[in-house]
Amino acid sequence: MNDRNRSSKANSQVVIALGDPAGIGIEIILKALGMKNLPTDMKPLLVGCKHTLELIYSRLHSQGVKNLANPKKLAIIDIPFNETLQEGHPTRKTGEASFQWLTKATEIVLNNEARALITAPIAKYAWQEAGHDYPGQTERLAELAGTDNHSMLFTAKSPYSSFRLNTLLATTHIPLNAVVKTLSKELVISKLNSLLSFCKKFKPNPRLAIAGINPHAGEKGNLGSEEIEWLIPVLENWRAKNPEITLEGPISPDTCWISSAKSWKIGPQEQSPDGILALYHDQGLIPIKIIAFDYSVNTTLGLPFIRTSPDHGTGFDIAGKGIARAISMFSAIETAWELSENNYTK
Repeated sequence: MNDRNRSSKANSQVVIALGDPAGIGIEIILKALGMKNLPTDMKPLLVGCKHTLELIYSRLHSQGVKNLANPKKLAIIDIPFNETLQEGHPTRKTGEASFQWLTKATEIVLNNEARALITAPIAKYAWQEAGHDYPGQTERLAELAGTDNHSMLFTAKSPYSSFRLNTLLATTHIPLNAVVKTLSKELVISKLNSLLSFCKKFKPNPRLAIAGINPHAGEKGNLGSEEIEWLIPVLENWRAKNPEITLEGPISPDTCWISSAKSWKIGPQEQSPDGILALYHDQGLIPIKIIAFDYSVNTTLGLPFIRTSPDHGTGFDIAGKGIARAISMFSAIETAWELSENNYTK
């Protein structure tokens, strides 16, 4: 393939890793690719098992599910899953399959053969049973890309208003008792800079907010000293270096997302932040999933390519029933296309 053809193909192609075959990943991909309003010039390339795709397509069709993409009309990199599939029952072998599919899909986007990567959900414990000890897909992607400065951000466009909800996590898949030990001045500054860069994609001078570490953001040291001892001075220093940006906080975590919830339903409020920095996993994910579960998209910052995924797991409890909602996968595909339109990778 010459450079001109490679560039043209990459400009229109997105690569989609199918996730754990025992989960709902393939179902929601077929449903999402069968929806209206996908970019007309987008060409999806699926990485996974062609036979499994066709099997699940046939089962969904027999259940009366409509508006599915037909695997026979899709471009597929076929990496066979040579086992009897039991939907809803992950195994070491389904974990190995999803690991290999993700690895191949990442190689494709790293070789500039696609403009973005979309990943369906995997089961971390199935990976570990297969001998792949990673906290999640993000860490494997970072390893393949040769970077350790990555961030997990969740973005969602409201279907009710023009509001976009953006939340970045300072720490991700670590135990709660490790959060305070992991947080540092340097980490918070780095994550604020990443959040600012992302939000500038949509607004030149975005309004940012940061949640506190402790209940009530420490309540002046009565409920924890971290805010007073180092977090507030860090934020004051960051504000001094970014005088054009409004940064509110640290805000009590139990009220930090209230204005965002209002903006999601009725439109942007004057005080609503364009981006929020959460300091640990559940602090950010609980409000995101309550406010925007079906529409939120996991976006990995700091990779040399765009990567998105739906903001939910493998859904083993509903796999095979034909009832999985595909809105978040559709949003992940749409967001990957939108972000890669401007070659946004930071």
